[in-house]
Amino acid sequence: MSFDFPTFLVAATFLTGGIWLLDALLWAPKRRRQAAAAASGSGDKAAQAPTGSYKEPVLVEYARSFFPVILIVLLLRSFVVEPFRIPSGSMMPTLLVGDFILVNKFSYGLRWPVLNSKFLDLGEPERGDVIVFRFPRDESVDYIKRVIAVPGDQVYYRDKTIYVNGEPLAQIPLGDYLDDNGQPTGLLEAVEEVDEKREHQILINPRTGDFPHSCTVLGRGPVEVPEGQFFVMGDNRDNSNDGRCWGFVPEQNLVGKAFAIWMSWDSHRDGFPIALGRIGDLIH
Repeated sequence: MSFDFPTFLVAATFLTGGIWLLDALLWAPKRRRQAAAAASGSGDKAAQAPTGSYKEPVLVEYARSFFPVILIVLLLRSFVVEPFRIPSGSMMPTLLVGDFILVNKFSYGLRWPVLNSKFLDLGEPERGDVIVFRFPRDESVDYIKRVIAVPGDQVYYRDKTIYVNGEPLAQIPLGDYLDDNGQPTGLLEAVEEVDEKREHQILINPRTGDFPHSCTVLGRGPVEVPEGQFFVMGDNRDNSNDGRCWGFVPEQNLVGKAFAIWMSWDSHRDGFPIALGRIGDLIH
Protein backbone atom coordinates (compact mmCIF):
# COMPACT_ATOMS: atom_id res chain seq x y z
CA MET A 1 0.00 0.00 0.00
CA SER A 2 1.58 3.31 -1.10
CA PHE A 3 1.72 6.31 1.23
CA ASP A 4 -0.63 9.09 0.09
CA PHE A 5 1.49 12.12 0.89
CA PRO A 6 -0.90 14.77 -0.57
CA THR A 7 -3.75 13.46 1.60
CA PHE A 8 -1.45 13.47 4.64
CA LEU A 9 -0.46 17.09 3.98
CA VAL A 10 -4.06 18.23 3.61
CA ALA A 11 -5.14 16.37 6.75
CA ALA A 12 -2.18 17.70 8.74
CA THR A 13 -2.89 21.26 7.57
CA PHE A 14 -6.54 21.09 8.65
CA LEU A 15 -5.69 19.36 11.95
CA THR A 16 -2.97 21.79 13.07
CA GLY A 17 -4.84 24.81 11.72
CA GLY A 18 -8.07 23.68 13.41
CA ILE A 19 -6.40 23.20 16.79
CA TRP A 20 -4.75 26.62 16.53
CA LEU A 21 -8.04 28.28 15.51
CA LEU A 22 -10.07 26.64 18.30
CA ASP A 23 -7.47 27.71 20.84
CA ALA A 24 -7.50 31.29 19.54
CA LEU A 25 -11.31 31.47 19.68
CA LEU A 26 -12.17 29.42 22.77
CA TRP A 27 -9.33 28.40 25.04
CA ALA A 28 -6.83 31.27 24.84
CA PRO A 29 -9.33 33.96 25.94
CA LYS A 30 -10.24 31.85 28.99
CA ARG A 31 -6.56 31.43 29.90
CA ARG A 32 -6.00 35.17 29.58
CA ARG A 33 -8.94 35.94 31.85
CA GLN A 34 -7.68 33.48 34.45
CA ALA A 35 -4.17 34.89 34.27
CA ALA A 36 -5.45 38.46 34.61
CA ALA A 37 -7.57 37.49 37.61
CA ALA A 38 -4.64 35.77 39.29
CA ALA A 39 -2.34 38.72 38.64
CA SER A 40 -4.77 41.18 40.19
CA GLY A 41 -5.36 38.89 43.16
CA SER A 42 -9.11 39.02 42.64
CA GLY A 43 -11.02 35.82 43.38
CA ASP A 44 -9.73 33.13 45.72
CA LYS A 45 -10.28 30.37 43.17
CA ALA A 46 -8.31 32.19 40.45
CA ALA A 47 -5.53 33.09 42.84
CA GLN A 48 -5.19 29.49 43.99
CA ALA A 49 -5.04 28.06 40.45
CA PRO A 50 -1.60 26.65 39.49
CA THR A 51 0.47 28.89 37.25
CA GLY A 52 0.83 26.11 34.67
CA SER A 53 -2.91 26.17 33.95
CA TYR A 54 -2.50 29.59 32.26
CA LYS A 55 0.24 28.43 29.91
CA GLU A 56 -0.42 27.37 26.32
CA PRO A 57 -0.97 23.57 26.14
CA VAL A 58 1.76 21.54 24.47
CA LEU A 59 -0.65 20.33 21.76
CA VAL A 60 -1.58 23.90 20.87
CA GLU A 61 2.05 24.98 20.91
CA TYR A 62 3.00 22.22 18.45
CA ALA A 63 0.00 22.97 16.23
CA ARG A 64 0.84 26.68 16.14
CA SER A 65 4.48 25.88 15.27
CA PHE A 66 3.84 23.26 12.58
CA PHE A 67 0.78 24.76 10.85
CA PRO A 68 2.63 27.48 8.85
CA VAL A 69 5.35 25.04 7.78
CA ILE A 70 2.90 22.35 6.65
CA LEU A 71 0.73 24.93 4.87
CA ILE A 72 3.70 26.32 2.93
CA VAL A 73 4.82 22.81 1.92
CA LEU A 74 1.26 21.99 0.81
CA LEU A 75 0.95 25.16 -1.29
CA LEU A 76 4.39 24.78 -2.91
CA ARG A 77 3.94 21.08 -3.64
CA SER A 78 0.39 21.47 -4.95
CA PHE A 79 0.68 24.62 -7.03
CA VAL A 80 4.35 25.43 -7.73
CA VAL A 81 6.90 22.59 -7.83
CA GLU A 82 7.10 18.96 -6.72
CA PRO A 83 10.18 16.70 -6.49
CA PHE A 84 10.27 13.19 -7.96
CA ARG A 85 12.85 10.41 -8.18
CA ILE A 86 13.44 8.44 -11.37
CA PRO A 87 13.09 4.72 -10.51
CA SER A 88 13.68 3.10 -13.91
CA GLY A 89 15.63 3.49 -17.14
CA SER A 90 12.63 4.06 -19.43
CA MET A 91 13.63 7.70 -20.07
CA MET A 92 17.34 7.10 -20.73
CA PRO A 93 19.45 8.86 -21.88
CA THR A 94 17.47 11.98 -20.92
CA LEU A 95 16.89 10.79 -17.34
CA LEU A 96 18.87 8.13 -15.50
CA VAL A 97 17.99 5.86 -12.60
CA GLY A 98 18.61 7.85 -9.42
CA ASP A 99 17.96 11.29 -10.93
CA PHE A 100 15.92 13.56 -8.67
CA ILE A 101 13.85 15.95 -10.74
CA LEU A 102 11.63 18.98 -10.26
CA VAL A 103 8.17 19.14 -11.82
CA ASN A 104 6.37 22.38 -12.63
CA LYS A 105 2.85 22.05 -11.18
CA PHE A 106 1.27 25.05 -12.92
CA SER A 107 2.35 24.58 -16.55
CA TYR A 108 -0.85 22.70 -17.39
CA GLY A 109 -3.18 24.44 -14.95
CA LEU A 110 -3.73 24.49 -11.20
CA ARG A 111 -5.48 21.56 -9.54
CA TRP A 112 -6.89 21.04 -6.08
CA PRO A 113 -4.73 18.69 -4.00
CA VAL A 114 -6.16 15.19 -3.44
CA LEU A 115 -9.20 15.93 -5.65
CA ASN A 116 -6.93 16.58 -8.69
CA SER A 117 -9.66 18.66 -10.33
CA LYS A 118 -8.48 21.67 -12.34
CA PHE A 119 -9.71 25.08 -11.22
CA LEU A 120 -7.45 27.28 -13.38
CA ASP A 121 -6.47 26.45 -16.96
CA LEU A 122 -2.98 27.71 -17.85
CA GLY A 123 -1.97 25.56 -20.83
CA GLU A 124 -1.73 22.08 -22.33
CA PRO A 125 1.21 19.72 -23.01
CA GLU A 126 3.01 20.17 -26.32
CA ARG A 127 4.79 17.58 -28.43
CA GLY A 128 8.20 16.94 -26.90
CA ASP A 129 7.29 17.87 -23.32
CA VAL A 130 8.46 15.48 -20.59
CA ILE A 131 5.47 15.04 -18.29
CA VAL A 132 4.64 13.32 -15.02
CA PHE A 133 1.17 11.78 -14.83
CA ARG A 134 -0.86 9.30 -12.82
CA PHE A 135 -0.72 5.95 -14.58
CA PRO A 136 -4.16 5.37 -16.15
CA ARG A 137 -4.24 1.70 -15.04
CA ASP A 138 -3.19 2.47 -11.45
CA GLU A 139 -3.58 6.11 -10.47
CA SER A 140 -1.66 5.59 -7.23
CA VAL A 141 1.51 5.27 -9.37
CA ASP A 142 3.22 8.23 -11.08
CA TYR A 143 4.82 7.77 -14.51
CA ILE A 144 7.15 10.01 -16.49
CA LYS A 145 7.23 9.94 -20.30
CA ARG A 146 7.55 12.24 -23.30
CA VAL A 147 4.54 13.61 -25.15
CA ILE A 148 4.61 12.32 -28.73
CA ALA A 149 1.16 13.30 -29.99
CA VAL A 150 -1.60 15.63 -28.80
CA PRO A 151 -5.39 15.49 -29.30
CA GLY A 152 -6.34 15.15 -32.96
CA ASP A 153 -2.91 13.89 -34.10
CA GLN A 154 -2.55 10.68 -36.05
CA VAL A 155 0.34 8.65 -34.65
CA TYR A 156 2.09 5.50 -35.84
CA TYR A 157 5.32 3.68 -34.89
CA ARG A 158 7.20 1.59 -37.44
CA ASP A 159 10.83 0.53 -37.90
CA LYS A 160 11.89 2.45 -34.76
CA THR A 161 10.45 5.65 -36.23
CA ILE A 162 7.50 7.71 -35.02
CA TYR A 163 5.09 9.11 -37.60
CA VAL A 164 2.88 12.01 -36.56
CA ASN A 165 0.21 13.09 -39.03
CA GLY A 166 1.98 11.10 -41.70
CA GLU A 167 5.37 12.74 -41.19
CA PRO A 168 8.30 10.82 -39.63
CA LEU A 169 10.24 12.40 -36.79
CA ALA A 170 13.76 12.71 -38.16
CA GLN A 171 16.55 10.88 -36.34
CA ILE A 172 20.26 11.72 -36.35
CA PRO A 173 22.41 8.67 -35.34
CA LEU A 174 25.03 9.28 -32.63
CA GLY A 175 26.54 5.78 -32.41
CA ASP A 176 26.83 3.26 -29.59
CA TYR A 177 25.56 4.29 -26.19
CA LEU A 178 28.00 3.86 -23.28
CA ASP A 179 26.90 3.62 -19.66
CA ASP A 180 28.20 5.84 -16.83
CA ASN A 181 31.21 3.58 -16.45
CA GLY A 182 32.11 3.82 -20.14
CA GLN A 183 30.96 0.31 -20.97
CA PRO A 184 29.07 -0.47 -24.23
CA THR A 185 25.38 -1.25 -23.76
CA GLY A 186 24.49 -2.62 -27.19
CA LEU A 187 22.07 0.28 -27.66
CA LEU A 188 22.19 2.93 -30.35
CA GLU A 189 21.84 6.59 -29.41
CA ALA A 190 20.20 9.12 -31.69
CA VAL A 191 18.83 12.65 -31.70
CA GLU A 192 15.14 12.80 -32.53
CA GLU A 193 13.75 16.06 -33.88
CA VAL A 194 10.27 17.02 -32.68
CA ASP A 195 10.27 20.02 -35.02
CA GLU A 196 12.74 22.58 -36.31
CA LYS A 197 13.13 24.07 -32.82
CA ARG A 198 13.01 21.06 -30.48
CA GLU A 199 15.02 17.87 -30.29
CA HIS A 200 15.97 15.24 -27.71
CA GLN A 201 18.06 12.10 -27.45
CA ILE A 202 16.67 8.57 -27.59
CA LEU A 203 17.96 5.00 -27.31
CA ILE A 204 17.15 2.19 -29.74
CA ASN A 205 17.80 -1.52 -29.44
CA PRO A 206 18.34 -2.78 -33.01
CA ARG A 207 17.93 -6.42 -31.92
CA THR A 208 14.26 -6.10 -30.94
CA GLY A 209 11.01 -5.44 -32.76
CA ASP A 210 8.97 -2.28 -32.56
CA PHE A 211 6.55 -3.65 -29.97
CA PRO A 212 6.68 -6.08 -27.05
CA HIS A 213 4.07 -8.84 -27.31
CA SER A 214 1.64 -7.02 -25.01
CA CYS A 215 1.80 -3.74 -26.93
CA THR A 216 -0.89 -3.59 -29.59
CA VAL A 217 -2.23 -0.01 -29.48
CA LEU A 218 -0.13 1.13 -32.45
CA GLY A 219 0.43 -2.24 -34.05
CA ARG A 220 -2.06 -2.00 -36.92
CA GLY A 221 -1.65 1.42 -38.45
CA PRO A 222 -2.17 5.10 -37.53
CA VAL A 223 -4.25 5.84 -34.44
CA GLU A 224 -5.90 9.20 -33.75
CA VAL A 225 -5.36 10.67 -30.30
CA PRO A 226 -8.80 11.32 -28.72
CA GLU A 227 -9.86 14.75 -27.50
CA GLY A 228 -8.57 15.49 -24.00
CA GLN A 229 -5.89 12.79 -24.13
CA PHE A 230 -2.19 12.49 -25.01
CA PHE A 231 0.06 9.81 -26.46
CA VAL A 232 3.39 9.34 -24.64
CA MET A 233 6.51 7.20 -25.02
CA GLY A 234 9.77 6.69 -23.16
CA ASP A 235 13.04 7.90 -24.68
CA ASN A 236 14.49 4.41 -24.10
CA ARG A 237 12.24 3.16 -26.86
CA ASP A 238 12.70 -0.59 -26.43
CA ASN A 239 12.62 -0.60 -22.63
CA SER A 240 9.55 1.45 -21.82
CA ASN A 241 6.03 0.58 -20.71
CA ASP A 242 4.27 3.42 -22.50
CA GLY A 243 1.36 4.39 -24.72
CA ARG A 244 2.15 1.67 -27.22
CA CYS A 245 0.99 -0.85 -24.61
CA TRP A 246 -1.82 0.81 -22.67
CA GLY A 247 -3.09 3.72 -24.77
CA PHE A 248 -3.49 7.37 -23.90
CA VAL A 249 -3.06 9.67 -20.90
CA PRO A 250 -6.26 11.56 -19.97
CA GLU A 251 -5.84 15.26 -19.32
CA GLN A 252 -7.14 14.85 -15.76
CA ASN A 253 -4.22 12.51 -14.98
CA LEU A 254 -1.56 15.16 -15.63
CA VAL A 255 0.66 16.06 -12.68
CA GLY A 256 3.07 18.54 -14.27
CA LYS A 257 6.00 19.22 -16.59
CA ALA A 258 9.49 17.99 -15.66
CA PHE A 259 12.01 20.80 -16.07
CA ALA A 260 15.24 20.21 -14.10
CA ILE A 261 17.48 17.69 -12.33
CA TRP A 262 18.41 18.81 -8.81
CA MET A 263 20.30 15.68 -7.74
CA SER A 264 21.58 12.46 -9.32
CA TRP A 265 22.48 9.57 -7.03
CA ASP A 266 23.28 6.02 -8.10
CA SER A 267 24.87 3.66 -5.58
CA HIS A 268 25.85 1.32 -8.43
CA ARG A 269 27.99 3.98 -10.11
CA ASP A 270 31.73 3.32 -9.85
CA GLY A 271 33.45 5.67 -7.41
CA PHE A 272 31.55 8.69 -6.11
CA PRO A 273 27.77 7.94 -6.28
CA ILE A 274 26.69 11.52 -7.06
CA ALA A 275 26.87 12.61 -10.70
CA LEU A 276 27.86 16.23 -10.11
CA GLY A 277 27.73 17.03 -13.82
CA ARG A 278 23.99 16.30 -13.98
CA ILE A 279 22.97 18.55 -11.09
CA GLY A 280 21.13 21.59 -12.44
CA ASP A 281 20.64 20.15 -15.93
CA LEU A 282 17.45 21.28 -17.64
CA ILE A 283 15.17 18.59 -19.06
CA HIS A 284 14.47 18.93 -22.78
